Amino acid sequence: MIRKLAFAFSVALTAAAPVAEACTRVIYHGPDGRNLTARSMDWSLPMVSNLWVFPRGMARSGEAGEGSLEWTSKYGSLIVSGYDIATVDGMNEKGLVANMLWLTSSVYPEPEDKTPQLSLSLWAQYFMDNYASVAEAVADMKTNPFNVVSADVPMQPGRLTTVHLSLSDASGDSAILEWIDGELQVHHGAEYNVMTNDPPYPDMLALSSYWSGVNPREMLPGTTRAADRFVRAKTYIDMVVQSDDRRIAAAAAFSVIRNASVPYGISTEDAPNLSTTRWRTVADQKDRIFYVESAISPNVFWIDLEKLDFSEASGVRKLDLGEDMVNLHSGRSRPNLLSQSLSGSRPCRNSSTITFSRAVGEWVLGAAPAPWLRPNAFARIAAPWLAKVAEELVLSCGQGQGGFLGHPVSLCFFMHAFPVGCAGKLLF
Repeated sequence: MIRKLAFAFSVALTAAAPVAEACTRVIYHGPDGRNLTARSMDWSLPMVSNLWVFPRGMARSGEAGEGSLEWTSKYGSLIVSGYDIATVDGMNEKGLVANMLWLTSSVYPEPEDKTPQLSLSLWAQYFMDNYASVAEAVADMKTNPFNVVSADVPMQPGRLTTVHLSLSDASGDSAILEWIDGELQVHHGAEYNVMTNDPPYPDMLALSSYWSGVNPREMLPGTTRAADRFVRAKTYIDMVVQSDDRRIAAAAAFSVIRNASVPYGISTEDAPNLSTTRWRTVADQKDRIFYVESAISPNVFWIDLEKLDFSEASGVRKLDLGEDMVNLHSGRSRPNLLSQSLSGSRPCRNSSTITFSRAVGEWVLGAAPAPWLRPNAFARIAAPWLAKVAEELVLSCGQGQGGFLGHPVSLCFFMHAFPVGCAGKLLF
């Protein structure tokens, strides 16, 4: 009986909810403070999303006309842009993560003189600039309220941007922020660890409570609709392995967010805005590692925020990932070389970046960036040759040849030298 009620309730809610762009966000609460936030970006059109590094000490404006909020950033952050005009995802140096997802039900307040205004494009950035924890952010919103101002979706004139925002921090705390009928509603607590799209959050919680009585090994909703993705993510994030090993924890978080993703290129005739997943991120808030995965790339790459320079003098940096993150990257970006890439050095043709080619040589020589990377005997024998090849790859890229002797180079035959495995050809 409860299974039938849950199914009927799911159908009723999803039928009533407006069709919307699809995204999912979920928090993994592992042991010993191993908290990770994963999200998918689902969008109906090809999307330009690049990585940006913003330092401390940036003078900011709310960019909402007269009465705009003004502040100076207290914390540096690594963010993912939407069309390079808005911050849609990211983590600051203290482990505060902000994720902006679509919510058709959003209704923003009318502009008025007494309350400072903030452009929606800077909503997520404001929190990463100013707060180290969710509790601090929620408390300050009550003391110093502000309103947000929306505008049309990029490349879709006449369509108003309507989103809600999630915050999470290194302690595992969470908050969901939604503008409903012009009023800000805040759901604050670690239990609010999943967010998708419509309907508004209270309805999602009601739906989740119905499904909590169903054996997930027998039945779970399986469509790409927001309500179904919410239930699957909520269920699986508590079922996956709980580990303080950062590699295992990241794998668990990725497995859940991939399950809640929309297959690439999917088209739903009666719901054209249920959209394909373009990219996914996982933020390890304990070790400050930010993982990025494009739906059209076989590789995951990651950046260690603790190795980034967030000082005021470091300046703004950008890593150009191309439309739908088409530019290939793999492995961990070495911090000193990442700065060069973010400063605008030209990546090699059809390539990962110069960053990775030198890092390959370093890994095989034993300067492993993580404890699970331990070169075996074959790797030690091959190390001098591979290090030389890696350096030649760097030089040939720097000379604009577009790759080692102008050809793609496969490192897959070194799979056994890298316990993390190999995801196809790594093109330099």
